[in-house]
Amino acid sequence: MEKVRVSKLMSEQGLCSRREADAYIERGWVFVNGERVTELGTRVDPSSKITLNKAAQASQLARVTILLNKPIGYVSGQAEQGYKPAASLIKAESQVRGDLARERFTPMHLRGLAPAGRLDIDSQGLLVLTQDGRIAKQLIGENSAVDKEYLVRVKGGLSKAGLALLNHGLSLDGEALRPAQVGWLNQDQLRFVLRQGKKRQIRRMCELVGLEVVGLKRIRIGRVKLGDLPVGQWRYLREEETF
Repeated sequence: MEKVRVSKLMSEQGLCSRREADAYIERGWVFVNGERVTELGTRVDPSSKITLNKAAQASQLARVTILLNKPIGYVSGQAEQGYKPAASLIKAESQVRGDLARERFTPMHLRGLAPAGRLDIDSQGLLVLTQDGRIAKQLIGENSAVDKEYLVRVKGGLSKAGLALLNHGLSLDGEALRPAQVGWLNQDQLRFVLRQGKKRQIRRMCELVGLEVVGLKRIRIGRVKLGDLPVGQWRYLREEETF
């Protein structure tokens, strides 16, 4: 069996991101089958047992994940075309009152904080920002099985055939889309559940069946719901919460 890099195997096993793995290896925090590994690029058998020492585990526990109700007009990632990034909303005064998490806000929680997935500038709702490479991989990795739920207000007529296509049968960028769950909530609002995140996917899907999206809100990622978190405010992911 072909050997693989330790950092790649650590990422595949969900221990951390590859970048974090390299940092842990350099610090001597990684053990393969009980033997400490300190050389970057070390290759091992894919069936190897990898463990982290207590320092690495403590480092991971210190990483925060934040849930933000992103308003319209903010971009998910880096600032662009004069628009502010969603991360600029993460400050003490915009933390929701009564946040039940054990963490207290500190500027250290902004270091390396990155969105795990996108939400378009003209969309609002649940956006996850995290310092934890394991969570980012879980939510946006190629094989992510975490679904996302959206409320989508639309204009235009939709036939039964069009609704069937939204559920399965459309292609974007020359690639067939994975099956989705799409149904009417009321006269002008659809509920979408997707396990995919192509750029502006829902808006483009709707265009293909003759609908115009006039409002889009993400209300759930996996088992974590937006709930009553106010627009523009945020809270920490709690210890007992998992996606």
